[in-house]
Amino acid sequence: MEPRIAVAVVTMGNRPAEVDALLESVAKQDLAPVRIVIVGNGCPLPEFARRLSLPGEVTAIEVAENLGCPGGRNVALARLREHGDVDVVVELDDDGLLVDPDVLRRVRDLYAADPRLGIVGFRIADELGETQRRHVPRVGSADPMRGGHVTGFLGGGHALRMTMLDETGDWPAEFFFAHEETDLAWRAIDAGWHILYAPELLLQHPRTSPARHAIYHRVTARNRVWLVRRNLPLPLVPVHLGVWILVTLLRTRSLGGLRAWFGGFAEGVREPAGARRPMRWRTVWRLTRLGRPPVI
Repeated sequence: MEPRIAVAVVTMGNRPAEVDALLESVAKQDLAPVRIVIVGNGCPLPEFARRLSLPGEVTAIEVAENLGCPGGRNVALARLREHGDVDVVVELDDDGLLVDPDVLRRVRDLYAADPRLGIVGFRIADELGETQRRHVPRVGSADPMRGGHVTGFLGGGHALRMTMLDETGDWPAEFFFAHEETDLAWRAIDAGWHILYAPELLLQHPRTSPARHAIYHRVTARNRVWLVRRNLPLPLVPVHLGVWILVTLLRTRSLGGLRAWFGGFAEGVREPAGARRPMRWRTVWRLTRLGRPPVI
């Protein structure tokens, strides 16, 4: 049986025009999703989520508080599990756009061809067709058109196999934002699933910087510590954190940013990181062979 596809979108309600355009691009796909879930993350959903003519079964959910991106996605996943008729969920940023009409069909075909395919990452490009270097999921290559098996994926546009999530667990909601993709990717690879970067799957997305968020430096550092505390073998924890302290000192030009980063680092050491499930050493080797050892 061919995999059944759902689409999930999480929004804070501040981009009604962008979400309208995104959902219209979903409606134009040549493969209709069986379900669409739209989550209002700490906000009432504008009328666009209720009045558009969309394919499949559409569910609009409003949660009382902003749960962050991973927490909001977990709400959508929980609803999809209640129905039990979805094999793969495509999660899209609320300001993204599916330019091509065959994205969902290509996703279905990729999953049908590989039963151990857990995650598919899309290529993200701006309105001019340019992909930022930070959106290429491999070390040492700036070519966004080079696909293949990788160690991570982009949160803005990707697909997840539901049976993989049943095995690995869902998004780390406590992260709120930053590094949640790496946490999920490491768990997936440790469980023997494949991650595929498929540049033919395009999500158009405005050019942005993650530092636009006021809490960026603090949360990035805190989650970096949580990430390694949860996932790495103990000998690699100080190596990974030492590398990233050095990288941060070299990259960060703002004294205020450095203060916030080290404050977040201390918070990550002090506060609970969640369940610790260190990856196996063969997973460390697999990540290394794929081009990104888990200390970089």
